[in-house]
Amino acid sequence: MNASSLPKPSTSNDVIDAIADAVRADAPLEIRGGGSKATIGAPRNAPILDMSGFDTVIDYDPAELVLTAGAGTPLSGISALVESENQMLAFEPFDHGPLLGQVAGAATIGGVIAAGVAGSRRVSGGGARDHLLGFEGISGRGERFVAGAKVVKNVTGYDLPKLAAGSWGRLFAMTQLTLKVLPRGRESATCIVEGLSPTQAVAAMARAMGSQADVSAAAYLPAALAGGASLTALRVEGFGPSVAARCTMIEVALAEFGAVGRVDAATAGKVWTDLRTLAPLAGTAPLWRIATPPSTAPSLVAALEPFGAQWLFDWAGGLTWLTLDGDPARVRAAAAAASGHAILVRAPEAMRRIVPALHPQANGVAALEARVRRAFDPNGVFETGRFHEVANAN
Repeated sequence: MNASSLPKPSTSNDVIDAIADAVRADAPLEIRGGGSKATIGAPRNAPILDMSGFDTVIDYDPAELVLTAGAGTPLSGISALVESENQMLAFEPFDHGPLLGQVAGAATIGGVIAAGVAGSRRVSGGGARDHLLGFEGISGRGERFVAGAKVVKNVTGYDLPKLAAGSWGRLFAMTQLTLKVLPRGRESATCIVEGLSPTQAVAAMARAMGSQADVSAAAYLPAALAGGASLTALRVEGFGPSVAARCTMIEVALAEFGAVGRVDAATAGKVWTDLRTLAPLAGTAPLWRIATPPSTAPSLVAALEPFGAQWLFDWAGGLTWLTLDGDPARVRAAAAAASGHAILVRAPEAMRRIVPALHPQANGVAALEARVRRAFDPNGVFETGRFHEVANAN
């Protein structure tokens, strides 16, 4: 069995047949949508179960704030559809393609959910798992099931929408998803403070997030990436008078940190677009996504800057994007010391062959995850070696 021999499925029965064939052949399958994140993880040769045939918006009820779409539906199409109704995917998902040297527009909604992708608004709107109401999937047993909003109870006993987000296609193939959408703020403003140190910036962002200003996103670019002075950016969204009033609240709340300015729409757009595409960290250097408590983010970057790291903060300091062309063990150790975990997002193939993309887990957690995978995929159909798991372990 090879990648070119698999027809593209467009129905649940097609997926069931493909899984049955893989079980009989004792061969793995790699679930893939648009392939925008295909270079995350170790290289592999498993046949591709191409889910891009599930590319239809099945139901969209703006009044009820609910959308159901095939897992292979392009993220760009879904974003455009909900924006036409002045709504949004509140977790602000983005397309990994450009930051991994691929074309934009290939990301699918199924891939976004499976990878748990969330942008700057996650700090206020929650993550992908918080907006996944339900889905239809096919397990590694070749069994179709429906989970979440459209059923009273998951018969497996698992909270399946929570498991689906961040599963990376290692539990089941999702064929369609039901998502919660939210009204889009009519206006947006970005307040900035220049010249803060990382420690000062994290304190300022925490102050703003804890205020009544209802900040939707908070980020920090150090001077090396901001073109001179460091930049702490705070975004507020909503109706015009409310946005103006909340910007004033931020000015008062952050007075001790220095002057709080407001940037024009074009500058603000560039700030948040750069955070979504990671343009300041473009290139080929290994790229890490490091989640820590915001309070420990300054110590994380202080430990790695002497070795040439470049970095920025999102999620009010809870997420550090960092490039370092050096020892990956040093990054993982610094992340652990900061009570966090580091995912290797971009790296040369040789490095990806030996360095697991996902942060090593404690033995107990790893054992629990393995048991969950076995419950859905007892034959190891979806274990391709991408995350250095043992393929086809029975």
